Amino acid sequence: MDFDLNIFLSTLPSLLRGALVTIELATASLVIALIIGSLGGIARVSSQWPLRWAAAIYVTVVRGVPLLMTLLFLYYGLPSAGIILSATTVGILALSLTAGAYMTEIVRAGIQSIDRGQMRAARSLGMSYSLAMRRIILPQTFRRVLPPITNEAITVIKNTALVSVVAISDLLRAGMEAMSWQANTFSPFAGVALIYLALTLPLIGFNSWLERRYRII
Repeated sequence: MDFDLNIFLSTLPSLLRGALVTIELATASLVIALIIGSLGGIARVSSQWPLRWAAAIYVTVVRGVPLLMTLLFLYYGLPSAGIILSATTVGILALSLTAGAYMTEIVRAGIQSIDRGQMRAARSLGMSYSLAMRRIILPQTFRRVLPPITNEAITVIKNTALVSVVAISDLLRAGMEAMSWQANTFSPFAGVALIYLALTLPLIGFNSWLERRYRII
């Protein structure tokens, strides 16, 4: 083991700068993924079959392709079609599309867990389908899907490590660069691991609280 406290401390500033990039990527990706997941989940239970099929195809394709493959395709494949995106845009897009597919299924399951009688009762009172979804179904769904969505947020933070392959100076890439110029493996990556833990542990604790609060599990 080649741990050196001095090296560990000297690499922390660069690792923290990389952590800020990781936080920015994760935050932007989660916001977009939530929008995709909410719309996709509603589409998955829609009475309009084109919407259902489009959402189902999206979920099937994205969940069936590794995130790393999505990153490489967007970064190296799209330029051949004349579409050139920055590395940061590629990272956010890949993370958003992947997390959005999983959140689509989370929202779909949440909507379908609500007793169907509530929708029938709302419609019998004269509410339109969209109004009943907004006022009756979705508020209850939101409470039920909070724990799994929080869990997906943890996954997104950890998945940001993959964006280092497209030259984004995230936390992992900062650790790799520190490893190179310090000629030491364990010390920089000990810092990387600790910072990832610092980013995910609050969400893990929050997720556990939500599960107890709403008794999902």
